[in-house]
Amino acid sequence: MARLPLFLALASAFLALSQLVSARDVQNLTVQKLCQERVITAVNGHTPGPLLHVHDGDRLIIHVINNSPYNVTIHWHGIFQLLSGWADGAAYATQCLIRTGQSYIYKFNITNQEGTLWWHAHAKWLRATVYGGLIIYPRKGRSYPFSKPNKEFPIILGEWWNANVIDVENQALSNGGPANISNAYLINGQPGDLYPCSSNGTYKIQFVRGKTYLLRIINAALNTQLFFKIANHKMIVVSIDAVYTEPYPTNVILVAPGQTTDVLVKADQPIGSYYMAARPYASAPGVPFDNTTTTGIITYKGSKSSTPKMPTMPNFNDTMTAHKFNSNLTSLVHGKTWIPVPTEVDEHMFMTIGLGLVSCGGNSNCSGPLGQRLAASISNFLFEFPTNMSMLQAHFYNISRIYNATFPDQPLKTFDYTNSSLSLDQSLVMTTKSTTVKKLRYNSTVEIVFQDTSLVGLDNHPMHIHGFNFHVLAQGFGNYNASVDRKKFNFRNPQARNTIGVPVGGWAVIRFTANNPGVWLLHCHMDLHLSWGLSTALVVDNGGTPSSTLPPPPSDFPKC
Repeated sequence: MARLPLFLALASAFLALSQLVSARDVQNLTVQKLCQERVITAVNGHTPGPLLHVHDGDRLIIHVINNSPYNVTIHWHGIFQLLSGWADGAAYATQCLIRTGQSYIYKFNITNQEGTLWWHAHAKWLRATVYGGLIIYPRKGRSYPFSKPNKEFPIILGEWWNANVIDVENQALSNGGPANISNAYLINGQPGDLYPCSSNGTYKIQFVRGKTYLLRIINAALNTQLFFKIANHKMIVVSIDAVYTEPYPTNVILVAPGQTTDVLVKADQPIGSYYMAARPYASAPGVPFDNTTTTGIITYKGSKSSTPKMPTMPNFNDTMTAHKFNSNLTSLVHGKTWIPVPTEVDEHMFMTIGLGLVSCGGNSNCSGPLGQRLAASISNFLFEFPTNMSMLQAHFYNISRIYNATFPDQPLKTFDYTNSSLSLDQSLVMTTKSTTVKKLRYNSTVEIVFQDTSLVGLDNHPMHIHGFNFHVLAQGFGNYNASVDRKKFNFRNPQARNTIGVPVGGWAVIRFTANNPGVWLLHCHMDLHLSWGLSTALVVDNGGTPSSTLPPPPSDFPKC
């Protein structure tokens, strides 16, 4: 695997200023982790890659040159991409792959967004090492809706395999069974003291007693939700997925893959050293997982302590702690980027999300249950991406047979969704591949109920929608019951975000306005589940005016 250089030019929308980050030499990047030497794909010689600092209103021009042996795209996770869907970076949804030796210039604006987002590869499992932060500061002259911290630190959580991740993915897809679990978790690219051969590289930051710090936490892990704590310190959540929240004090946070959480931390403890730690939240019963813990160290200025204090972490299966955190977050309604909940709904959708099985076909050695191949689906539609053209091209040029727009508003089969005794019922668990999407009228209001199922096994699925934020009106356990659960909807200050961890064996209801023409993926952000087919796309028509019509693709748009 080779290094993927990134050439970035940032031009302010208001000032004639530019910042240039040049591409480095393109060569294999060799790293030492867990007593082993590995060759990985990385951007500009680092993983995490470059941390991008921008302001609301800026225009980004990012030149990606691919000299890795793998075809790639880069997705700007959480960026709205208003009228710039060609830059969203979702392989075969909005663009074809950037092939080895080729390049593509991503151009897009930051529009009415502030906070912590990130970028990552969106092709196969390359995002295991191809990722970085994207920090959006308020426009010039604006400030945070909280007291300015004395300093900020990005905390990017990752996941590491002592193997080529493409081989790990390919092996799982080939034999039809589960993928090999990871070997470590990372904080800013480092495993930390609790892993072999890792102490020297442990990520460390310094606090000054009495000061306040902003930690921008990003979960870039491939397949794992992570609890995060700091020994003896409280945190105050002030933003999630680049949307300001009502300040929420807590001693533990949960971040699902794709999510970001900004917290304020007051350095109010005795001078000494304290671990920050992240370990998995593993909600799927009986499924093997990497049960290790990654650590970083916070040392107070003047400390002579050599042994950091360790936080007491939640149990791996502590669903109640996970749900308490997720369900208590609310939005800051007087924040500058707040958008009220739309009251009238045009499209009501109920989507079942979960695992399943697909026929083993001619392969008699499939390792999934019942001798079949493991799969995942939405409403029993296993999504298969096209490969000869992106869906956005097909939509823009009105080309047929690339996808079909027949995704149903309700599942084709109704059953007791969370009844574990049905987990291997062959009349329910078998699925088939298709490229089936949902078409939406421009500016329509969409409400989606995400319902977890017990098929194969219950799990918590972090559902992400490209191109939009959505309001999370309610969430809970069991089967969604509209007559009861609609009474729980929060219309005043619900959390707004781009990725929601649907409770294990439960449901979540979201609502948003489809005011962005283009093709937008909706998928589970656990890459194993995405590889298995837990995805669809929302195809939003143009609005009929120049300001609501997607322009043509750029001249350097990658070809399939």
